[in-house]
Amino acid sequence: MNRPKIGLALGSGGARGFAHLGVLKVLLQEKIPIDCIAGSSMGSLVGAIYGSGHDVETMEKMASLFRRKYYLDFTVPKMGFIAGNKVRSLIETLTHGKQIEDMDPPLAIVATDIIKGEKVVFRTGSVAQAVRASIAIPGILVPEKIEERLLVDGGVIDRVPVSVAREMGADLVIAVDVSNVKKEPDVTSIIDVIMQSIDIMQNEMVRLHEINADVMIKPGLESFQSRAFTNVVDIIKIGEEEAYRHLEQIHRAVKVWKEKNK
Repeated sequence: MNRPKIGLALGSGGARGFAHLGVLKVLLQEKIPIDCIAGSSMGSLVGAIYGSGHDVETMEKMASLFRRKYYLDFTVPKMGFIAGNKVRSLIETLTHGKQIEDMDPPLAIVATDIIKGEKVVFRTGSVAQAVRASIAIPGILVPEKIEERLLVDGGVIDRVPVSVAREMGADLVIAVDVSNVKKEPDVTSIIDVIMQSIDIMQNEMVRLHEINADVMIKPGLESFQSRAFTNVVDIIKIGEEEAYRHLEQIHRAVKVWKEKNK
């Protein structure tokens, strides 16, 4: 294969993660191959739905119909406000009950072991269970227990999992960072407080530890809150526009790799 193996690292960011669909759409239209996907939190959900066989157009239609009632099952707060059983069932349906090893392209799902403070990367097993763990926002969704591990949102430990894509064998990694901090948000509930706090902490973490991607796509989503599921169409469009702006950089990175590996 006289081309680099291209990995896609899709980051966390709540509803802003729908911008990943816009990026996917452009890469596929431009026939840029995607050989593997590493996803954290919302990035893992997008990667799983795509990897289970849905085309981007279908995923856009799904996203535009996405409503909180499909995944909210409130519980008495102990380790989270939302039990997460409805969202696990929804993921199971959307991914046809597949295993991670059945994904095409290959998928890695990142979660955080809240007890040991370790990154956990799933390459096999139930897609629905791994994604449910990866999106378990601390304090909001009840952590997911897998074997002896208590797991929460992958974005806590690895917001944009570039290193995971490289571990999957990617020669070039295109990263998509959608976890912008909304300036002057409407903070009217404890959920708003938690979501905004996490956005700020993750933003600071990435600022201090540069993400070592070959191409970094960072859509301008500062005007959207991470729980803004009513602005899906606009968010996808912004992801699409930002991907177009990076096409030249992607083609250049591929060309440089080919020249080095003749």
